[in-house]
Amino acid sequence: MLITHEVSTVRLTQALAGGLIIGALGGLIGLGGAEFRLPLLIGVFGFAALSAVILNKAMSLVVVASALLFRMKAVPLEELSAHWPIVVNLLSGSLIGAWLGASWAMRMRSQTLYRVLAILLVFIAVVLLFGHEQGATEPLLTGWMQMVAGVVSGFAIGVIASLMGIAGGELLIPTLVLLFGADVKLAGSLSLLVSLPTMIVGFTRYSTDDSFAVLRENKLFVLAMATGSLLGAWIGANLLGIVPNTLLLPMLALILVISSFKVWRHQ
Repeated sequence: MLITHEVSTVRLTQALAGGLIIGALGGLIGLGGAEFRLPLLIGVFGFAALSAVILNKAMSLVVVASALLFRMKAVPLEELSAHWPIVVNLLSGSLIGAWLGASWAMRMRSQTLYRVLAILLVFIAVVLLFGHEQGATEPLLTGWMQMVAGVVSGFAIGVIASLMGIAGGELLIPTLVLLFGADVKLAGSLSLLVSLPTMIVGFTRYSTDDSFAVLRENKLFVLAMATGSLLGAWIGANLLGIVPNTLLLPMLALILVISSFKVWRHQ
């Protein structure tokens, strides 16, 4: 019994420390860090692919909901509400994408899901390198073409977010900046408004699968890592700008690529 308690304590300590590091990495670039948490759950803590995605989704929900509350002072609700058509445009695609993405993940063989996750990690690495530093621009499209592009983009982001258990901010922010011409500060808050309902839909779909029991079986683990992630995100946000993005983004992209290789080979 004592050994079990010691092992449990060590694992919870590792979860807290892992969440802290992941949260700090994400906070340094203004993201939640779920894309880094996923390979940690698989490679270090040994969760199966679908279980890791569900755990990641649960912790991402906590981080996103908290981040939305924290950002209300910087970007008040009145300012966000003025841009509700953009949020609705993206949600009209992302909610469907989230449901389908979760459905596909639940039907995939475990080995296939590992491969899909590995490919998506590389994709996120490329987005970090080439899409994260975009400044406010004129919208790429206007009128009905912009609306169609918003639905399609939202759908793709919803699918990816559900498959990986992430909030999708690394994809939503460049989309909001490039497609809708939003400045980065506003895009960060708008992305949370899109992410939260999108994640809830994916989470609801996952709740119908037997693998959802992993949350009940690992309640303390989830609490420890989520707490670490929130604290780490706060630390990372306060260190924002200390490390230049010209150095930071390639380093984080490299971490994702290495993680992708390990996830691909995971049995």
